[in-house]
Amino acid sequence: MMSEDVLNVIKEQIEENPIILYMKGSPQAPQCGFSAQTIQCLVACGQRFAYVDILSNPEIRSTLPGYANWPTFPQLWVDGELVGGCDIITEMFDSGELLTLLEETSSKNPVAE
Repeated sequence: MMSEDVLNVIKEQIEENPIILYMKGSPQAPQCGFSAQTIQCLVACGQRFAYVDILSNPEIRSTLPGYANWPTFPQLWVDGELVGGCDIITEMFDSGELLTLLEETSSKNPVAE
């Protein structure tokens, strides 16, 4: 059973952050190899992104897979859409698709300084 409150928090995070990664740990200290690999790809693209550490947010960790219809972490969301996990992100990075997607999203959503 998904808590409405947790679901609303997730929806809000995805709406308010054009690029958001749900991961284990933080970009500075990823807590699993898949999260670490995904972070490397995102950082190499040079665009700002938000993240949520699912290890310190157990409600989000248990609710998001049902909402996203995606069982594993990390999960990258861009422009309100689930892009995918580590394998997809790595493939997109290698092909140049990830950089294009993140640059387009960032240009549509300039960060207020």
